Amino acid sequence: MREPGTAPGESAETAGPAPEPAAAARLGVTCTPTGHAEVDAGLERLADADHLPAEGHIEVYEDVHSGLRDALTALDARPAPAPVHAPMPPYNNRS
Repeated sequence: MREPGTAPGESAETAGPAPEPAAAARLGVTCTPTGHAEVDAGLERLADADHLPAEGHIEVYEDVHSGLRDALTALDARPAPAPVHAPMPPYNNRS
């Protein structure tokens, strides 16, 4: 049976070392601040992916996605209703 990662007729002993992954290339994406603190924090967090190998990107993307989802959910939340005041009595008191 052939070992995974070896060519036909080649054994694991003769295959040689696995090639090293290429260094991460910086994407250099610039982000314009939105003025919304939670969204801007997520955009800044995306820059962390530049310093990670590809396997680490998913954690950053999931973290940012979760934060953006929370920010959008907060926008959909309805504000508390205004307190209801007792009606003013009519001004028909005659003296």
